[in-house]
Amino acid sequence: MDFSLADALNSEFRETRTNEKVEMMELNDRFASYIEKVRLLEQQNKVLVVELNQARDQEPSRLADVYQEELRDLRRHVEQLATAKARLEIERDNLAEDLGGLRQKKGEASHCLSSSSLLRQDVDAAALARLDLERRVGSLQEEITFLRKVHDEELRELQEQLAQHQVHIEMDVSKPDLTAALREIRTQYETMAASNMQETEEWYKSKFADLTDAAARHAEALRLAKQEANDYRRQLQALTCDLEALRGSNESLERQLREMEDRYALETAGYQDTVMRLEEDIRSLKEEMARHLQEYQDLLNVKLALDIEIATYRKLLEGEESRITIPVQTFSNLQIRETSLDTKSVSEAHLKRSIVVKTVETRDGEVGN
Repeated sequence: MDFSLADALNSEFRETRTNEKVEMMELNDRFASYIEKVRLLEQQNKVLVVELNQARDQEPSRLADVYQEELRDLRRHVEQLATAKARLEIERDNLAEDLGGLRQKKGEASHCLSSSSLLRQDVDAAALARLDLERRVGSLQEEITFLRKVHDEELRELQEQLAQHQVHIEMDVSKPDLTAALREIRTQYETMAASNMQETEEWYKSKFADLTDAAARHAEALRLAKQEANDYRRQLQALTCDLEALRGSNESLERQLREMEDRYALETAGYQDTVMRLEEDIRSLKEEMARHLQEYQDLLNVKLALDIEIATYRKLLEGEESRITIPVQTFSNLQIRETSLDTKSVSEAHLKRSIVVKTVETRDGEVGN
């Protein structure tokens, strides 16, 4: 009976050992796969850490350099636009001053034209006055001629009357007296006529000279006014052409300014889109970095759990090796002692095994427990 019990114990022990060996082989395979996976994850983790460090070291500086370069370009472009705008404003002010000067000159030319029209009216009035004076001179000459004819007619009639009523007087002294009286009267009339003619001619000559001088002066003034008006007209035409050219230049400059402002607005919008895109890339990189950090933390947790499980397996193996050593004694005076051994719980799997080992001890021919 003792041998059968020992055989049963040996068979049970062998079966248990076989099962434990199979289980240990499976655990070793799982452990090897875990170790391989941990090594792979550690390598990936190292690569991710290197990439993360490179991204931390290089990406901010590179982005900062890119941002600084773009900001410098934008500032330089803004300064160029400000300079161009100031230059265009100066040109606009100069054009405004030129336009004011042209308007002033145009006003002066208009004033000269009005003055020339007034002078033309004065010349026309002088010409009319000269014609009036010429008509008056003509009428005076006709009146003088008529008076001369009347005087001659009166003298002729008087002579005829004197010839018809002549009386032969005995005294020869009376005839010379009548002839002298007639001669004196004729002389007086001729003197008066000559004086009137001379005065009329002198008055006519002085008036004609005055009118001629006035007409000459007015003609010279009119000529100068016409010449000045023509000069002002030519200057006005030239200034009008210059004004049109300056207006065209001003419109061209304003159009260029609007185009530059539109282009600057488009470039600013493009730069803002680029900045937003770069910020989105930075945000994506930060999220990816956070995800890698989370994966790294998860891998660290898995590694920690695997280290705990490996330590548990190591303790289990050490316990099994120490438990397997059972001494074989003589089978006289057998005493059966039942011992139960419980394995420790393995990690979170809570694996528990019970092995019954019966030992026989003899002490001085007596069976002891």
